[in-house]
Formats: sequence, C-alpha cells, structure tokens
Amino acid sequence: MATPSLRQLDIFAQMVASGSLSHCARELGVTADDVARDLASLELRLGYRLFDDLAGDAHLTAAGRKTAQAMTLLSQDRPDNWQVDQADDIAPPPPDAALQPAARPARETIVLAAPAPVFGHFQEALAAFEAANDDIAITLDLTIHLADEAAWALHRGKADIAYFYALGETDDLPSRYGWSEQINLYAGTDHPLARRESVAMTELAAMPTLAMEPRNGLRLIIDEALMRGGVRLGDPVLETDNLFDIVTILREGAGCFAAFGPLARDLGRMTGIRRIALERPLPAIEVRQAVHPQSPAAAGALAEFLFL
Repeated sequence: MATPSLRQLDIFAQMVASGSLSHCARELGVTADDVARDLASLELRLGYRLFDDLAGDAHLTAAGRKTAQAMTLLSQDRPDNWQVDQADDIAPPPPDAALQPAARPARETIVLAAPAPVFGHFQEALAAFEAANDDIAITLDLTIHLADEAAWALHRGKADIAYFYALGETDDLPSRYGWSEQINLYAGTDHPLARRESVAMTELAAMPTLAMEPRNGLRLIIDEALMRGGVRLGDPVLETDNLFDIVTILREGAGCFAAFGPLARDLGRMTGIRRIALERPLPAIEVRQAVHPQSPAAAGALAEFLFL
C-alpha cells in the first residue's frame, strides 16, 4: 500500500501534539529544518497542505484535521501521545456522565476510502456535504489505492464508498469512471532529455529512473500502466517513498521519475524540474468509484454528490 513512512507519521503526530515546529523538533531530538523537510515531503505525497503555516503556532488545515483522524488507520505503531483533539470529528474524553446534558442523537457515519491525493481532489465537496448534513459524519480511510484493496474493504463492510486507481473496469468490483490522470515523466532541467523538444519512447529504456518503493500502490499502478502501454523505463537507481530525496536527486540530474495526479502537478511547478516532452503520451490511469450495495442511503447520496 502507498502509505507515508512511519517517520513521517511520527512527525505529523508529534506536530499535532506539540503545536509548533520548535516544540516538535525538541521533542523528537532533531532540527526544525528536519521536521519541516519531512512534513513537506508528506504534503507532497498527499497532494495537499496539512498546516496553514509552520511559523509560530501550527494550525491544521481542514484537510489536515481529516488526515489526522484518518492517519490512525495507517499505522498500528502510532505514538502514545498521538493527539487529534483539533480534528472536527474527534472529541476529548467525555466528563462524568452525571454532569453531561441529555445525549444528542448519534450521527450517521459514512466511511469513505480513497487514496490521499484523491481525497485532496474533493475535500471541499466533502466539507460542503457535511456542512449541509449535520447529522452525518464522514470518516476517511486513506489506506485504499488499488481495485483489490477497494474490493476487500467494500465486501467486508469496512467502507461505504471507495475510490481507487485502475486501468479500466474490473471483473470483481462494479465501479464507475470518475476521471483520468496522465502519467508524465520528469527530470532535472539540466538533464539532456529534458532540454529536448521531443524524446522517442525507445530512448526511455536507457534512462536511469527513480521510483517509489516496490510495494507502494502508486508505483504498482504506474508499472502496470507502462507495461500495458508497451513502455519500458530504465532500471531504478533509487527506490524510496521519501519524495524530498527524489526531488533533490531529480534536480541533480541523476535520472527521471514517473508520476501522475497532484504529485505530477506539483513536480511540474517546481524550479529545477521539467516534464520530458515525449513523442507520444504515456498511458493514463483512471480514478474509479465503487459503492457498497448495502450502504445507507446517505452513502449513495454522497457518492452522487461527489460526481456533481
């Protein structure tokens, strides 16, 4: 699965608990620059901002609060001081029952499973849906990326709605097409092929490449798409889920990197990195939606709302 590294999860958890960059760095025994770098790598991986500003008091964005809640599903080894009381849907322990007012009606919960970058695509729509339906709470599961993972979660009632990456319809999971995301190839601006107006597909096999780790869901779907498209890239010289390291090495000109979606968008905006102009496009990856047939009506309504 394409999950952030445990180090990045630990730092994110500590930032939520500490509330500031300097306090977080002191608690972890590292420099503030190290913390900022790992958080930047995590945000690049997710495709959206987690904090409004790291200077002074670090305040979670709306997406960051949802992610703080969802991250508890990503790691069984979260720190003991993991605190997400700032998250909208997570409250501190209740006071003594005798002091509490009459209980409010329970909110209906919809579990939405999606890759984190896909959540970033419709985070505003989710916020609007919750605002218009205060009796409904949306819980995120960011561990789902591929069709088999989505099928497992839906069939076992672990999710009501699942978004996943695929290369078309799958036999065991009825789904509908959402949108497509083009795979692009990136290199440092000084890389010989980055300066070319057109690069033949046959030249790609000789290019050293950078890649995410072999079990990463993004890596798996990219490799499958390229294989189906008859595209062969050179062997990877580095396999890591630390995108800060990938960006650094790209800028140094040591290889190329395949990406799609928000990550590709962000790479294309960075100084020192350029999209390689290929003679024909690389394959596209579909984002598809599936809904559990026995989910509550609210889940079906949300599934339709996200398509508006």
